[in-house]
Amino acid sequence: MPKDVKEMTQQEIRERILLLGFGRDEKLLLAFRKRLEADLPKGTGVALRGSMVTNKRWEDGRPFDSEGPGTSDLDVTLVGNKVMEYWDPDAFYIPGLHTKPLCDEDQGIAAGLNKLRTSLQQLLGRPVNFQATANLILYARDVLFDEPYFTLIEAEAGS
Repeated sequence: MPKDVKEMTQQEIRERILLLGFGRDEKLLLAFRKRLEADLPKGTGVALRGSMVTNKRWEDGRPFDSEGPGTSDLDVTLVGNKVMEYWDPDAFYIPGLHTKPLCDEDQGIAAGLNKLRTSLQQLLGRPVNFQATANLILYARDVLFDEPYFTLIEAEAGS
């Protein structure tokens, strides 16, 4: 039986992410990270969330990619004030702190990031969603709502 993410080490979580989201391809994960670092505002943090981390879909508890390879999306949380400036003012759940997701269904809410998001989808062969948040909200979602995450890129202070 797969381990619950709360019982896993950071290395075990990373291995799960590598397996589920990147097909065990370390070079693919590195290319994904490099594109994010190159195209996001300097100092933006990146956290991976959702079923790629937990191996459990929020909607129905089914495993990641239970409907076939490439069917589950990657939930990418961007951390920092600068990156939140890409979102339309009315595209926030909590103004200035937590955005709505940029996804195929709502591509216009952060149009300046959509090209990066779609290029990552092409790279990975699966849907990619972006959401921006403050570090405090990311932490609170983990602790209060049991929504764990894995930090791929640390946010710099003041970003």
